[in-house]
Amino acid sequence: MDALPVNPVMAYRYKAELLAKDYLLDVPYAAVLAGILMCKLAYDFMRFISSFHYKGYASLTKMQKVEWNNRGMSTVHAIFITVMSVYFVFFSGIFSDQLDGPITSRSSSLSSFALGVSIGYFITDVAMIYWFYPSLGGMEYVIHHILALMSTVYAMVSGEAHLYIYMGLITETTTPGINLRWFLDAAGMKNSKAYLVNGAAMVVTWLVARIIMFMYLFYHMFVHYDQIKQMDTFGYFLILVAPAIIFVMNLIWFSKILRGLKKTMTKRH
Repeated sequence: MDALPVNPVMAYRYKAELLAKDYLLDVPYAAVLAGILMCKLAYDFMRFISSFHYKGYASLTKMQKVEWNNRGMSTVHAIFITVMSVYFVFFSGIFSDQLDGPITSRSSSLSSFALGVSIGYFITDVAMIYWFYPSLGGMEYVIHHILALMSTVYAMVSGEAHLYIYMGLITETTTPGINLRWFLDAAGMKNSKAYLVNGAAMVVTWLVARIIMFMYLFYHMFVHYDQIKQMDTFGYFLILVAPAIIFVMNLIWFSKILRGLKKTMTKRH
């Protein structure tokens, strides 16, 4: 029996549906695109709202405007991922010890989506840091972002270590305060009370989110080390090395924040 003729239109439609199913409608990859789009919208919105509602914006240099908008973008991401991280680490129940199976292998569509959005942000921010280097940050920022990007991509693709990635991403809690400090400085409010209060708040949030939280992360990894050993070799290495490097960087930055706050308070007195 002769084969039925193939309709070219139907064939292309079938291939398009497969492509959409495999890539465009796949939660993690769609989330990455959503993260990049979120960054673009947040950057443009920051530029738009600032040009109309902050008179000092027009007097900023071109590079200051880029950083101003970039920090608005990073603040939006920080708020989003902080909410998601706190939910998954403390409230979701997905990573409860009461459930069967290794904690390191647990994930959900929502947790993968949130990681994908963060990957979109890190890709965008790394690209901007590279393009304007070193105006938006030196090598320490590049190292921090690359480690965060590698770890988050691995977790999203493999479905492993979501809990530990979210514990690490809780550090984004400090980002709005850091950005606000830069905004106040750029606006000429370095001697204001708001600048001093912001500095004190930064010390507290940094201590909790980037020091104590990492200590809890290391303790949790120690308790569940038998499950971590079951991970893929690359994931096992990454989950041990990346948090350690970032923690050391957090300690160095924390010492700088303390010195800065002390300097500010000394000047005021």
